[in-house]
Amino acid sequence: MSDYIEVIAIVEGKTEQVFVESVLQPYLAQQNIFISATQVSKPGQKGGDVRFSRVSRDIERHLKQRPDTYVTTLVDYYGVKEWPGLDTLPAGLEPARIAEHLNGAARASVVEQCAAQQAERRFIPFIAVHEFEAWLFSDSAILAAELGIPEPQVVRVLEECGEPEAVNNGRETAPSKRLDGWSGGKFAKTSKGIAIAERIGIPQMRAQCPLFNAWIARFEALMLEPA
Repeated sequence: MSDYIEVIAIVEGKTEQVFVESVLQPYLAQQNIFISATQVSKPGQKGGDVRFSRVSRDIERHLKQRPDTYVTTLVDYYGVKEWPGLDTLPAGLEPARIAEHLNGAARASVVEQCAAQQAERRFIPFIAVHEFEAWLFSDSAILAAELGIPEPQVVRVLEECGEPEAVNNGRETAPSKRLDGWSGGKFAKTSKGIAIAERIGIPQMRAQCPLFNAWIARFEALMLEPA
C-alpha cells in the first residue's frame, strides 16, 4: 500500500486543466492522490483537434522524467481527430464500448512505445465520452439553475439519452451544443462550466457518470497496490 501517489494528467485544453486543478485535485488530495495537469503540446492550435502523435510524445516524456509517477489523459472523444482505434471503431456503440475500444488501443500503443518505463503499470488512458460538458448534466437542478432554464429541459435530455455520458455527439445534440443553445450563444466553458462543476461536485459526477467514476476508481485502486 502506498502512502501517496502522484498523477500527471495530459489534458486537451484550458478548461480540462482548470477542472483537474480546481475541482478534481482537492477531491483526490483528501486520499493522498496528488494530480496535476498539463495541456497537450500543440503549438498554434486550439482545443478540439487532438492528435495522438502529439499526446504520445507528451506521455513518453512524462513517463521518462520520473519513474514514480503515473500518467493519464483527459481528452474529449468529440475532439479527437487521430487516435489509436478510431479508424476501427464500429458505429453505434454505447459509451462504455467506445471508451473500452479507444482506451485499450491507446494503452497498447503506449505500452509498446514505452515498455522500458513500465507503461503497462503507469499509464492510465482516459477519453471523456462524449466530452467534458457531459459531466455538467450530472445534476439537472444545478445545471438548470445556473443557465436560467426550466429543469424539465435538462431532465428531458437525460431521459432521452439515459445518462450524462450518453448525451450524444451529433452536430446539434452534443452536450456542448445543447449548452450553447440553452445559453443563447456560446457557452462559457472555462468560467461557467467550471463554476457548475464545482457546485455539482465530484461525488455526484461519479454517481451519474460510470466511465468518469471508473477513471477515479483506478487512481484509488493504485493506493492499495504494494508500494
